[in-house]
Amino acid sequence: MPECHTIPCLLSPWSEWSDCSVTCGKGMRTRQRMLKSAAELGDCNEELEQAEKCMLPECPIHCELTEWSQWSECNTSCGKGHMIRTRMIKIEPQFGGTACPETVQRAKCRVRKCLRGAGMEKRRWKEAR
Repeated sequence: MPECHTIPCLLSPWSEWSDCSVTCGKGMRTRQRMLKSAAELGDCNEELEQAEKCMLPECPIHCELTEWSQWSECNTSCGKGHMIRTRMIKIEPQFGGTACPETVQRAKCRVRKCLRGAGMEKRRWKEAR
């Protein structure tokens, strides 16, 4: 019988690497090649696809805040004053993430009218007389 010769695999060149699977951070990319010889001519154990890790710039991390606290009591016992409420930063922004908005809010408040000091003095003076 004539000697059998195996036909080597005929493969196309590798394609270019694909884009990274993510737009930021860690992902994967792939490339392929094709079998050019007919499969019935012999087994081909060469890999037809490759994958590798890729790393793009870090993804932006946006600011995250807690909920607002309750409003404080008015800072005066009479007349015009203010009250405040606060919230805390849970996550600081990084890598171009959205900056944190205000963490303290102030609002005007008005408690009952204050008695005038001069009016009290006149009353005391009248009482003393």
